Amino acid sequence: MNKCRSVISIFLLAASCSSASTSYAADPEALRMLMKKRGEWEARRQLNPSLFVDLKKAKLDDANLKGANLSNVSLVRAELSGANLDKANLQRSDLSMAFIKKADMKEANLSRSLLFKANLKGSFMKKASLSEANLKGGNLRWTMLEEADLSRANLEETVLFEADLKNANLKGANFKGATFLDQANLTDAIVSNNTITPSGDKATRVWASIRKARFVSEPEAVPVVYLTPAEPVYLVGQPADTSGKKNRDGNEKSALSDRKAQQELLIEDVETWNSMRAKHPEMAITLKEEKLENVNLKGVNLQKASMAGSNFEDAKLDDAIMTDADFSGANFQKADMKGAKLRGAKLQKTNFDRTFLKGADMSNADLTGAILYGAILVDANLSGSDMTGASLFDADLEGADLSGAILKGATMMDTNLNHAIISPETVLPSGKKATRDWAVTRGAIFR
Repeated sequence: MNKCRSVISIFLLAASCSSASTSYAADPEALRMLMKKRGEWEARRQLNPSLFVDLKKAKLDDANLKGANLSNVSLVRAELSGANLDKANLQRSDLSMAFIKKADMKEANLSRSLLFKANLKGSFMKKASLSEANLKGGNLRWTMLEEADLSRANLEETVLFEADLKNANLKGANFKGATFLDQANLTDAIVSNNTITPSGDKATRVWASIRKARFVSEPEAVPVVYLTPAEPVYLVGQPADTSGKKNRDGNEKSALSDRKAQQELLIEDVETWNSMRAKHPEMAITLKEEKLENVNLKGVNLQKASMAGSNFEDAKLDDAIMTDADFSGANFQKADMKGAKLRGAKLQKTNFDRTFLKGADMSNADLTGAILYGAILVDANLSGSDMTGASLFDADLEGADLSGAILKGATMMDTNLNHAIISPETVLPSGKKATRDWAVTRGAIFR
């Protein structure tokens, strides 16, 4: 290892010293040089342009990285929100699941880069180059991409709400499964016959015209081979199995008990995560204050998990199993949680501001002090739940089951209770038991 380090100084070679898929945090010496000795950093990068540099999970919030050479760098889950990355070179870098909110990235070069599930919400990326970049599952809400080059970029399943793509090059871009593209600004953007629309069909002149984009014809494109995320760490390089299934299960159990491995697997591979949890239901899951904004966790098994204070804003959690879990103080603002199972969960002071919880099971949950402002709780099961002091302002509880629920001190201004089920055991905001008259005057059903 010393010999290797003497050759490349502070950097880690992917082939001989380390791997992006097997390390958990940034090389501290590389990070120190980037932040405090930029001249030396640039000189070494110029000397070894193909050298792999490990800055995984680096804390670079608000950092001044204008014009920095960050090509071929692992910035997986790095914190880059508010950073100045104007004219930075990020070609072929791995920014999977990185937090890059409200960053300055004017004229940044991200061609052939990997931005899988990256959060670029509100970033300024005018004239940035993202040609053949892989942005699958990324959050581009309110992102400024005017005059950006997104030719042949992979934008599958991205969120594009009010993204500004004016005059952007979208020739051959793949928008299959992308959401809110019709709420984005495509004025004078260049669309071709190789551009794939959210439906999976190729763009047409009519499709472009409706969105005020320009349509051009070009030769049939050759499919792009995009950079893709590394396999979760515990699935790679496991010791050889010499004793059959018992040893293999032991490796899985050991990996799942490691918090860092849990973080990687939860975000990258929900199906495998659920398989592991099914095999080891007794395994403790402790991931407090996790940042999981805009992550797709549909159907994930988080039963009995301890995730207090975690951020799930805009996340997809439809049909998630969260029974008896601890999400106290967590943020689920604007998350999709249709049919989520939260029975018996600890949800004290949890933020469900405008969360979509239609048909969710929140029976016997502790929702004391919870924020349910504008939440959609149509047909939700809230029987036996404790909503003492909760904010239900403008919440939609049509058809919800509130039998035996405690609403003492809850704010219920403009709350829709049409066809909601109220029982004699339901405790009203006044602290008194519910009556038939109280229920009927609010359009609810008294049982």
